Amino acid sequence: MAKHKQVQDTAQHLIELERKFWQSLVREDTDAALSLLDQQALMVSSHGSMKFDHAQYRHMAQQGPMVLKDFKLGDIDVLQPTEDMAVLTYREKQSVAPRGSDGMGKMQEMVDSSTWVRKEDQWQCVAHTETPLEQPAQQRHH
Repeated sequence: MAKHKQVQDTAQHLIELERKFWQSLVREDTDAALSLLDQQALMVSSHGSMKFDHAQYRHMAQQGPMVLKDFKLGDIDVLQPTEDMAVLTYREKQSVAPRGSDGMGKMQEMVDSSTWVRKEDQWQCVAHTETPLEQPAQQRHH
């Protein structure tokens, strides 16, 4: 039973780290985000796939054309195939806006996954995917 509790505690800790990463994006706190990323990481989104290091992430975070204004995570699942590796999947609602704009921006719904590894007792994200959810036909703009 102790092992099950440890897995639950680890899952909850990883969910908190995932939320902390998203909060760092809203606050535009690049250093906080980097503290949660491995030195080399992968990302897959509607823009394609990319591998980046901390310097490249800093450039993207501080110079990218869009910024995250708000987010909500839901339907979170955690799979931990080994003690030092875990995958999170979840639904995410986000509001993104052009950098420098005051409005809340465009709402988007996504399904995401993040892969975390534990190195020297520190969990770090090594890969993240983000896939837009299809809007129902009646909500699409033609």
